[in-house]
Amino acid sequence: MAKSANPPKTDDDIDFAVPLAKAVDPLVLALDVGSTASRGSLHDAEGVPVRGYRHKIPHAFTTGSGGKSVIDPDQVVEELGTIIDVVIGSRKELIGRVKGVAIDTFASSVVGVDANRRATSPCYTYADSRSTPQLAQLRSEVDEHELQQLTGARLHTSYLAPRFRWLREHEPEIFAQAKRWVSLGEYFHIRLLGKARAGTAIAAWSGLQDRHTGNWSERMLELAQIDLSHLSLIARPTQPILEVPAGITQRWPALKDAKWFAPIADGLAQNVGAGGRDSSTVVTSMSTSGAMRVMLHSAPEEIPAGLWCYRVDDHRYLLGGAINDVGRAVDWAERTFRLPEGTEVADVATQAYSQDVPVFLPYLSGERSTGWVGGAQAHAVGITASTEPQDMVRGVMEGIVVSLGRVAEQLKEAAGDVERLVTTGGVSQNVPGIQQLLADQLGRETIQATFKRSTLRGTAIMAQEVLSPDTEPVEAPRSQTFKPKSKHCRHWEDLAQRYQEAYTQLVSA
Repeated sequence: MAKSANPPKTDDDIDFAVPLAKAVDPLVLALDVGSTASRGSLHDAEGVPVRGYRHKIPHAFTTGSGGKSVIDPDQVVEELGTIIDVVIGSRKELIGRVKGVAIDTFASSVVGVDANRRATSPCYTYADSRSTPQLAQLRSEVDEHELQQLTGARLHTSYLAPRFRWLREHEPEIFAQAKRWVSLGEYFHIRLLGKARAGTAIAAWSGLQDRHTGNWSERMLELAQIDLSHLSLIARPTQPILEVPAGITQRWPALKDAKWFAPIADGLAQNVGAGGRDSSTVVTSMSTSGAMRVMLHSAPEEIPAGLWCYRVDDHRYLLGGAINDVGRAVDWAERTFRLPEGTEVADVATQAYSQDVPVFLPYLSGERSTGWVGGAQAHAVGITASTEPQDMVRGVMEGIVVSLGRVAEQLKEAAGDVERLVTTGGVSQNVPGIQQLLADQLGRETIQATFKRSTLRGTAIMAQEVLSPDTEPVEAPRSQTFKPKSKHCRHWEDLAQRYQEAYTQLVSA
């Protein structure tokens, strides 16, 4: 891609944005449906947010015993409509400038839809682990390694093959009512536009796509006990929806000329938004959930057992591993263990290293990488009468870091050394000391991405690759570099061993 002729537009503070008058056209409205909120913001051709054009509506998953984790899909559709009202509305200054609407959602979502384009089920989220028995049955029937190399994904409760089996067995009426099964982003398009396609990355995150061809895998559909006719067609990132109902432009005149892009997964968006667009950069995400990912421009022949490799388009693949609980685990620890007065969670991250801190396996909503034990539960080992609340909170943090380190080991095996490691997400910003723990554990520098909403930015950049292919996104601001302290190397070696011992006992129980 050619470099933009305009110099980078960055602020000295965290608010990385540009005034509308200086924004480079075309503009893209980016929408993001995460685990804790729906968001929207306007971005210019260089991937810079337009100041004053953003909105956020918090929400939460409904959870319950047995591993339930769902959200009302119509609630999310309403949230997104409200966000567009606030960000775009009938603003005349945007008419003729907004050329794209792009959306990402949390991955592995699925909603049943009837013939009238209405939801027949809640939206089942990636954290719903009620299909654990069906997962075990699937694993007894197949060679999981073979399927991982086919789809790029392990068998797991966060993917759709065991979930469809669970639906057929435990919610047969809901399963029978659905004429089509769609991701949450597709459902938004169906309700708003009357049509939808599954983006390549969304299909990849379902665990049902052939990573080599980019099409639905007949083998996986057979195992999932689902017919091809019940799924959307897959659209490449270069295949947006061009024609939309007249009601859209009546409600939002500024979107008259906008192309609506097929949904992508939030992990891909966050990676791209934080600068991870090629194999030189590993991006570590520390949000509600967490991940480490690197973009490759060719498909690896062999995917390590603990990782996934999702197809992005005809030329790119995202290799990495994810853990369900990062921000979720830190928030839980803060609520559960009463810290001494005047002590904040961020303070605990910077306290002195101690061998007395309990070993904590942070599987509040099951494990993904690297062991893929969907029904795993959180465990703590080494609690004594002298264990203080801050020790428990620190144990949670160190457990998160060890989990990410296990992903990093396998990433290095498949992708080799990379030039830089960037951290992003709310936890990395609100608890910056956890990045020092990560640097110490990995034995390498970590660079903090200081700007917020990298996921929205990545969603916009993916659309701009189609709308404005000759414009290169500007470098996003980064601040502190955390350098590893070799004196703590032994601590992490010992902790990794103790963690593995506890993990082995957990999964063999």
